[in-house]
Amino acid sequence: MTTQQTYNAILNWLARAQAEPRHASREWAERGTALLPLGTRFNAVCMSAPLVHASVETANLRNVSAALAELLDGPVIRDGAQRTYQALVEPYPPAQWAYGGFAPMRGAGHFLSIPAANRTEPTGLHWAVPPRTVGGLCSASAVAVLVDLGRKRLGSLR
Repeated sequence: MTTQQTYNAILNWLARAQAEPRHASREWAERGTALLPLGTRFNAVCMSAPLVHASVETANLRNVSAALAELLDGPVIRDGAQRTYQALVEPYPPAQWAYGGFAPMRGAGHFLSIPAANRTEPTGLHWAVPPRTVGGLCSASAVAVLVDLGRKRLGSLR
């Protein structure tokens, strides 16, 4: 399978979070982002840039992306305007997520803007860590370790 075929398969999997997957494909083609519902195929953990940067001990965006790829082994979206990172995780009951005060988990009833596969440059909404496989997500436990580490490091700076 070529890289483009892999990206297409991944985007098709993500698009099926919507009742009408072709709508997501149109949004990616027209706007470069698609608004997808959370809670069925995946949830998202919203982490502030300062929390993530403290966790990986750098604010250099390329180094942050490399560290997140290694630590989380799953897709992460960066929103430069909002200064947030969204780790896509398996559906998990947000009420059981122990780090909601530092990094809220969004699930059913929430939506997330998902960038097109080619949006990987560090401007605007883009993939800090692009998805690599169909159905490949970050594990909630790996994200919890990252959030806890960042929280401790930020606490020690005060």
